[in-house]
Amino acid sequence: MMKIGLLINAASIRQNALQRIFYFSAIIFLLVVISVARAAEAPQHINVDADGYSIDRYDPVAYFTEGQPVRGKPEFSAEYQGAKYAFSSKKNRERFLDNPDKFVPQYGGFCAYGVVHGGKSNVDPEVWEIVDGRLYLMISGGTMSVWQKKKKTYIQMADKAWRTITD
Repeated sequence: MMKIGLLINAASIRQNALQRIFYFSAIIFLLVVISVARAAEAPQHINVDADGYSIDRYDPVAYFTEGQPVRGKPEFSAEYQGAKYAFSSKKNRERFLDNPDKFVPQYGGFCAYGVVHGGKSNVDPEVWEIVDGRLYLMISGGTMSVWQKKKKTYIQMADKAWRTITD
């Protein structure tokens, strides 16, 4: 009788273990599906941080209105083309929402000079320039020095390269 009880108990333990493995596998599968879905939703051609913010949470409008990079505040944020932008004031947020294309950095916020060479490089939001009413960000001051020598030519090259990168 004791042998039968042990066999039944062992079968029950095995079944319990299989159920746990099944549930664990199902949870892992769902987590993978959710991760893939989120990656698909992420802006592919906009330089964002882990929280989805562009320009390292700097205010894109401030480059134009204050002539310098200014940190944005989360309470003044807006989303555009799948990326979040933080603003230093409600007024800047409103300006952005009225005409976002005027304020977003060129090439999705990637280094403009890097785009010239077909790449998508991170930027230092403190290294920037406005050319013909457009915001260009760079990876470093050294890169900016090279960029400034032939910026009009580099803009033409980057525009062409960006179309290739985003196709």
